[in-house]
Formats: sequence, C-alpha cells, structure tokens
Amino acid sequence: MKPARFDYVRAESIAHAVEVLAGGDGKVLAGGQSLMPMMNFRLVKPSVLVDINRIPDLDRITLAADALRLGALVRHRMTAEDALVARHIPVLHGAMKHVAHLTVRNRGTFCGSVCHADPAAEMPMMTLLLDGTIHIASPRGGRAMPARDFLTGSLATALEPDEMVTAVDLAIPADGTGWAFEEFSRRHGDYALAAVAVLMTRVDGRMRDVRIAMMGIADTALRFTDVEAALEGREGTPASFDEAATRLQACIEPNSDLSASADYRRHLAGALARRALAEAWDRARETRGEAA
Repeated sequence: MKPARFDYVRAESIAHAVEVLAGGDGKVLAGGQSLMPMMNFRLVKPSVLVDINRIPDLDRITLAADALRLGALVRHRMTAEDALVARHIPVLHGAMKHVAHLTVRNRGTFCGSVCHADPAAEMPMMTLLLDGTIHIASPRGGRAMPARDFLTGSLATALEPDEMVTAVDLAIPADGTGWAFEEFSRRHGDYALAAVAVLMTRVDGRMRDVRIAMMGIADTALRFTDVEAALEGREGTPASFDEAATRLQACIEPNSDLSASADYRRHLAGALARRALAEAWDRARETRGEAA
C-alpha cells in the first residue's frame, strides 16, 4: 500500500513547525522509522507532514544541570555512542544495544520513539526510569511535562495535535548508583517480549533509591513504585530479590498474543527482575559506611 495524499513542509524553525501543525491534522517527521510504515498501511493519514530535519541545534546531547538533554533529532546511534551518555547514564548506554537494527538506529530518534509510545520500545521505559521531562513547543509557547504524565497508553501520549516535542531531559543518577538492563526477545533487535531496568544505591549495606521500570507486559511502559518502596532499606539478598519479583508479577496483567502467552510473560518478567535486581546491587558502590 501507499500513504494517503498529504502535503509536505520542510520546517526551518520550531516556530515554523508548530505554525504548520496548528493548521491541520499534521505529523512531525524526524526519523520516520515508525511513522512511515504506519502511513504506508494507512493506519495514520496526516494532512501534512512537517519535516524537522533542517531545524538547527536539535541533534545535540547536552549536559544541563543534573540531567542530560536529548534534542528531537538525536538518533539512536548517537545516543548509543555518546560519551556523555556512557559516563553519566550507563543504564541508557546499555539499553541502546538492544534497540532494533543498524539501519533503524541510524535514522530513528530518541524523542520520536518516546512520542510513538510503543509499549515494547526501550526509549519510553528508559524515560520513565530516569524521571524524564518532556519539553513541548506549540503556538502558545513551551511547556514541560513529566514522562509519567506524558505516556498515556499504547501509541498514545498527552501531546496535542499542534504540539511537538523539542527535547527530553533524563535525570542523571547519583554517583555510585548500580544499574541493570535485562531484555528478552526472539531475535536480537526484535521488539522485547519483556524487559526490565533497575537503578539502586547502597547505603550502609542496604538498598536505597530503588527504581524499577518494565516494558512489553502492558499497554505502556511501567514504573513499580510500590515494589520500589518495599525494597527501600532492605539488604540486597536473594530472598529480597525473590520477594520483589513475586510482588512485581502480582502487579502486572500481561496480554497474550502470537509471540507469548500472558502466563509466559508474567514468568519472564519475574525472572528478568530477579536477575536485574541482583546485577544492579552488585554494581552499586557503597556510598556510606563499610566498603563495597
């Protein structure tokens, strides 16, 4: 199939882009790795395609206070290879190795993936894990929104039709934070059947600032704040990790599809969570008290 008829505008600035979006049912073209197939199958039929690839300064990763800011044209490959990402947010650096295939990573963008909000994509989950902030422009000006409010469902966000995402801020974890990223898919680069990411620190031999996010097991990426709270202040033991994995499994209601049954996804979620919690604990450096 071919896409339905549409107009094409090459935006010269953010103001130009949102001006065009205000005039109709438009879509922003950055990498196009999800948008163009959906247009070809006529799952989306924009009246105008707004190409932002010529807007300057959107293809940068910058250090902003206690966060990394990824512009709207930062490609997956840039994120995977960037020295600031590797130094300040190693869990994101590790996750990017699992993203699709080389040709997709060369064009697809981090912000575009967050906007697409696929429940089995790594970028929305990592944005949740890292307390991300979404920067949004519209004809009315700019606004910022926490990732937990931005991601509303499968392929659904809080973005208005005349808005575009200009950048995503990802909070930099504290020094000594342990991390882990575990994903299972049928083949490398395929969408995950389940994946989990964990951050934690060690203080006096106990877990602190625990964060757990998961994808592939619901209509959107998830944070497990109740499980995180239950682990806070606990010793990092196999028993603690087993208990957390069991609690996590009780929180989720996976769907069955052609790739996996709900029961299999629930089992997989628990197994990946146990592994990730143990790995993050091992990576965490003691920040107070006895040596790690």
